[in-house]
Formats: sequence, structure tokens, C-alpha cells
Amino acid sequence: MQFVLTFDVGTQSARAMLVSPTGEIVKKVKTTFEKPYYSINPGWAEQKPEFYWNAICQASLQLKNDAGKLWDDIIAVTCTCIRDSCLCVDENALPLRDVILWLDKREVTTLKPLTRLQRILFSAVSMRESVELQRKVSACNWIRENEKELWDKTYKFIFLSGYFTYKFSGRLIDSCANMIGHIPFDSKIRKWMKSDDLRRCIFNVEQEKLCELVEPGTIVGPITEKVSIETGITEGLPFIATGSDKGCETLGLSCSTPDKAAISFGTTATIQLTTPFYMEPLPFIPAYPSVIKEHYNPEVQIYRGYWLISWFKKEFAAKEVEEAIIKGVSAEELLNSRLREIPPGCNGLVFQPYFTPGVVMPKARGSVIGFSDVHSRLHIYRAIIEGINYALMDGLKSLEKRGKLKVKEIFVAGGGAQSDEICQITANMFGVPVKRIQTYEASGLGSSIVAFVAKGVFSDINEAIKSMVHIKDEFLPDEEEHKLYEKLFNEIFSKIFKKLFPLYKKSFE
Repeated sequence: MQFVLTFDVGTQSARAMLVSPTGEIVKKVKTTFEKPYYSINPGWAEQKPEFYWNAICQASLQLKNDAGKLWDDIIAVTCTCIRDSCLCVDENALPLRDVILWLDKREVTTLKPLTRLQRILFSAVSMRESVELQRKVSACNWIRENEKELWDKTYKFIFLSGYFTYKFSGRLIDSCANMIGHIPFDSKIRKWMKSDDLRRCIFNVEQEKLCELVEPGTIVGPITEKVSIETGITEGLPFIATGSDKGCETLGLSCSTPDKAAISFGTTATIQLTTPFYMEPLPFIPAYPSVIKEHYNPEVQIYRGYWLISWFKKEFAAKEVEEAIIKGVSAEELLNSRLREIPPGCNGLVFQPYFTPGVVMPKARGSVIGFSDVHSRLHIYRAIIEGINYALMDGLKSLEKRGKLKVKEIFVAGGGAQSDEICQITANMFGVPVKRIQTYEASGLGSSIVAFVAKGVFSDINEAIKSMVHIKDEFLPDEEEHKLYEKLFNEIFSKIFKKLFPLYKKSFE
């Protein structure tokens, strides 16, 4: 037997798992974070880096205990984790401050103005406003402004993935497939931006503060003696660089070609493709580097995504929450079971889920239109599900148009993917088959695929996918419902933002 030991560190939990060459999660330990982050000020989100490392060690030691003799059959170790979560370290790779997480909302209050030439060039491509927003929300700029002495002491400005790589291998290095966030990284060439790149002014990190990058599948180094003592992992096992949680998830769902789309129904809902060519998903928005060499992951994000389900549960679903406790199930499971009570299109209720401003929509706001006296809170719940899917449909149509390609099937992951009702609604809305694989641990599976190929168990990624990814459930679209959703998308949803945008702008004044 041969296994890859994979760690998957998310916002809410850390998992350690043994993955076999057939894609079976043989053993798994999950550590849920009671307090995923702390906030010194409203909108801030930070966490101590050792908090995550301790969770990894705890999960690893427990997994070793559970695995017994199987532990001796591990051939490699990998780690995938959340994106755009950064920290500063000194020359000994010791953290100088806590991690600023991807969901942190702090902003820089004063910034050095752009030069006249920069203003002209960014304005010429209609990106001036978005560039200014990105400069404000970039953690590197905030640290430079508010913690100047700390920034001056910073040896490397790294992501959480780079910190984990150092902890496992003793090398301050990271995979280029983890470089997704507010940093001066050129996704097209999979390297740091050149010093004269116009975009360097957005993420102002000096070249010497950036770590060495390697391609996914690179054996970074052996597990050190110190790590072996802390985690129980056999000293000398190779630690292999893979990629971010979303990128590994897309691979774990078997989406290695442009005719397959990966949808993640997570806190941030995303739709992502894998292409052998560089293609910006939206104008001037980079495609991310894939965990497959010389491939890319163009992606469209709905920032609040399935956070909206948590919001709805908190504000409107006290009855289901109470009932769920009595029945020993989740409130989401009860709510999803009632989705069938509401007809497609929610009797005219349409939800626009752009709750959080972003690069493309710096003045976005959410909305619900079409209320009448026939609507109940269950209509609102289904409208949220449909609204997120409408936004993802909009993203997919843009990806297909820009790439001159056609998606023929969709693979789903994330919390919402566990619901048969949501999967069926998704198939009906997109008009293509929606598929679930044999495990919900798609990120860990994708990370393990990279390792098995690197170790020569499989000759390439496609051979590994055939052996390790298996379709468990398939949801075929109802053509009549699809026609209805297409009509609602074209005639209503796609027009809402443009119609309301003038009002959104005023609300920011």
C-alpha cells in the first residue's frame, strides 16, 4: 500500500487525511476551530500562525494513532490551505505579527498618490477605480503604513502556505500555484512581476521581501527531525509543493480540461475552469496559476456566496435551527428539504448576491426585487440559492465567451454541494449535468494527485484522475425548467445591476 498524507487547512477547520492511489480517504481527522479568527477592530480578521500549526500537529498525531501500521506506508506529505492570508517573518522565518486572513476588511487611509502617467494609463483601460480599491485593501500596504518599523524588519512577506512549507521542510519557499492574492505576482508567466511592471504600484512589496517560488509537484525537502517529533510524521519523507485549496479542489473534482467547470459552494462561491492557455476571466483580472504545470484557472468569485445561507439562518430560520437541534441534523438540511415547496423562479422573486464590493464591482450592493404578498421566507431562501447560481451563470457565460469554449458538465464541491436539492437546481439552471465525486474532500484529493504524480505512481495528471476520481452522483437538467431560468436570467437578472448601479453609487456618497 502507498498513501499520501495530506493536510487541508481552511478558515473553519484543519483536516489530516491518508489518501490512496484509488482516491479513497482511508483515514481522516478533522480539527474544528472554535474561534477561527479574532478582531481587534470591526471588519478585521487575524489569527496566530502557531494556532494553525498546532492544529496540524494535533490532527497528525491523532491520525497516526488511528492509522496504526498504515502510517508506515506514507510515501509523501502535502499541504493545501486558504488563499490570500499573509504574514511577515524575520530572517529566521519567525512571524513578526499574526496572520491577516483573506476575509479581513481593513483599508489603508492614506496612500502615496499614483503618478500622472499611472493615472492616465489605468483610466484608459477603465481600471482606475478598481486599482485604487485594491491599493486600499492590500494588507502589504496597510502594514507599510501602520506598522512601518515592523515592515522594515520584515525579511519575507509570505502567505500562510509559505509558512507551512517552511514548518514542514525548513525552506522558506512556496508553490507558484499558491500565489493568489494581493501580491505582485504575474500569473501569466507564473513568476513575480518585473520591477518595471505598471501593476507593481498596486501591491508595493520590495523584490527582496518575496520568497523563492517553485512549480507544483516539486519536492521541496525532507520532513525534518523537529517536525517528526511534533507531528509523528516519519523523518525524511518528502514534502511536495502543490497549490491553493481552490486550485487543488478543481483538480480533485477532475476538472483538468476547459469543457469541465468546478463550482465551489463555499463561504465565497466560485466557478473555475482549467485551461492550457492564459485567459483573463474578466478584463484585467488574472487567471490563477493551476496546480497543473503550464495550465491556468480562470475564476469568477461571488464574494459572500454561501455566507448568505448563514446570514439567512441567523436572521430568519430560528424555527429550523430549533427543530434541527431536536432531530440531531443541521438547519441547512431542513431548509434544503423544503426547497421543493417553492416553484422555480420563486414566483417572481429575484435575488442579486453582490453584497460585497470587489475589483470588478467596487460599488456593488445586494438586492431582492419582485416581492409580493405570496412570498414567504422560504421563497427568500430559494431566491438566495438561485441568485448565487445566476451570478455564477453570468460568470460562466463570460468565461465561455472570452475563451471561445463550451462547458459540457459541472462538478460541485463545498457545503451546498451536499444537498441533492441544490445540485438539482444547479443542473436545471445551467442546463448541463451536475456531478458529485466520491468524497467531499476534493481539495485534499487534488493535492494528493499532484504528489502521486510527483512520486511516479502515475505517469501524468490524467492517469491519476482516472484512478482517483469517481463520479458518485449525477443530476441531469430538466429542460423546461432550464428554459424558464434562461428567460429569467436574460430578461431580469442580467439587467438588475446596470439598472440599480446609479443608486448604488449614490449610496456610497
